[in-house]
Amino acid sequence: MTGLRVHPSTGIAFPSPVPPGAGWPGDPAGPGTPVARSAAQVRRSATQAVELADLDARVSVCRACPRLVSWREEMAVSPRRAFAAESYWGRPIPGFGDPHPWLLVVGLAPAAHGGNRTGRVFTGDRSGDWIFAALHRAGLASRSQSVGADDGQTLDGVRIAAAVRCAPPANRPLPQERDACAPWLDREVELCEGGLRVVLALGSFAWQAALACVHRLGWSLPRPRPAFGHAVEAPLDRPAGPVTLLGSYHVSQQNTFTGRLTEPMLDAVLARALALRWSDRP
Repeated sequence: MTGLRVHPSTGIAFPSPVPPGAGWPGDPAGPGTPVARSAAQVRRSATQAVELADLDARVSVCRACPRLVSWREEMAVSPRRAFAAESYWGRPIPGFGDPHPWLLVVGLAPAAHGGNRTGRVFTGDRSGDWIFAALHRAGLASRSQSVGADDGQTLDGVRIAAAVRCAPPANRPLPQERDACAPWLDREVELCEGGLRVVLALGSFAWQAALACVHRLGWSLPRPRPAFGHAVEAPLDRPAGPVTLLGSYHVSQQNTFTGRLTEPMLDAVLARALALRWSDRP
């Protein structure tokens, strides 16, 4: 950990990365939260979580992947110049949003100077600006921006999670890191499952992670396994009722700056998700 730096809205000084239970806004963990230090411990810890708040706490202290732990903490102690005076969360990022969602949005991983800085998924970077603005336009988010874990943002019927919970170098988790992290997503889907109607995958990595997740949970998938594409839909069957997997290009700057993904395209995907909410089958 480095010397104390200041949280931008509270004015409270924290070390970076932030120890669990230090008072960071929205920190779900405490000093006694169990810490998973291997893939096997992630599997056990995820299974033991009995509700989303417990799962979020366990996610937020995970240390199972040495490369990712090293990278996220290196970013926390060597901040981008624009954030040089700010303390960084520097820990894994749990899911965020409604505890009883009908829509689960799945992304790739936190950004090194976005969620890894703020402590909330898709918060504090341009990708987050896009997804939260779109959710706000659709009437699903209370604010059009998400800048910090204490900004008052709320989601109505929506939860957002990442397939990999730590910021990875070059935004590219290794296969073994993806697999080690997968039980967190599996358990999150299980705990959200009752009212879930749509899973929105942002990008091909999240699409494949979502398909692998629901396969492990025993849901029925189409054959052949559907390929990712923007606005592509895949019907998923489970005992609690149908769910649709819906694809969108990721809200990365690579896509939004080049026009591969536009606001109308993203709005149309969310409009389709809203329509699927009430549909027995797409």
